[in-house]
Amino acid sequence: MTIKVSLIIPAHNESSRLAAGFGRVAPALELIGDEHLEVIVIDDGSTDNTLEEAGRLYGHFSHSLILRQPTNLGKGAAIRLGMSVAQGSYVIAADADMAIDPVHFSEILKALEDAHVAPGSRVLDGSIRYESHLRTWAGALFNRVVRHYTKTTLRDTQCGCKGYQTGAGRLIAILGLIDGFAFDAEVFYLAHQLGLTVSPVHVTWQDVAGSKVRVGRDSWQMLRDMRGLKKSPYENPVVEFSEDIDVEELARNAKQARVQGLVIARGANDVLVVLPRDGSLGGLGIAAAMGGTLRLASLSELKGRSYQAL
Repeated sequence: MTIKVSLIIPAHNESSRLAAGFGRVAPALELIGDEHLEVIVIDDGSTDNTLEEAGRLYGHFSHSLILRQPTNLGKGAAIRLGMSVAQGSYVIAADADMAIDPVHFSEILKALEDAHVAPGSRVLDGSIRYESHLRTWAGALFNRVVRHYTKTTLRDTQCGCKGYQTGAGRLIAILGLIDGFAFDAEVFYLAHQLGLTVSPVHVTWQDVAGSKVRVGRDSWQMLRDMRGLKKSPYENPVVEFSEDIDVEELARNAKQARVQGLVIARGANDVLVVLPRDGSLGGLGIAAAMGGTLRLASLSELKGRSYQAL
């Protein structure tokens, strides 16, 4: 059976909340069907028994991966790792607590039939209301900053549930530089720069206790990350081909070169095979085997193409 949906769950010290999150998401996963579903849990350097608990809850699925980062690198890094191995046609990235009601997964998947990115949106009457007034105020202020730097019009960039067409989502992940919580905002900056279509889906949610976001500590770092977006060198190694390529041959050569998580970006007159930033050596092997040219590509060169994950 073809895997339709890859669910990526980043988790850092979530052993106490994983079971409740699984209870919320299980009915939605049953609707997708085990044969069409892939579950990828990324233990982001936890110091508790998150890895074991994730295996106990999610390891029984026919297609499941429980991966562990050796140290805590951040939510952005965890999702990028999940994106690099996802095999589904669509990807949903959701927080381990499943605070966003997973009943909305079906609506997100429907939106992805036409849009590159389908983020959940918790906005009601123009704002998001948390249990904490401080968090509500800080969230509104941060969104104004995000809209200024990313040029998105969305009022909820930090929702912990987002859907992607896998090709577009993996390209965003390959290009991304932010490891922490501002990764969510960087998604929309890159989507804007690449000309991707974004279709938000209204979601209901619970303000689950135990959030890893700390308003004072994390807000300053997120602000610094936002200010650095336009200065960031969003260039990646690519192998350029003058015409359409044999995807099966490309897959064989990529495997031989030991490089994975590629994106095929097709334009009107050429094909760019986008590599991870550490994939240049493997790219040399692919270029030599298939007659391509290894070089760097900018965001503007990748804009407006069709994207296929390999």
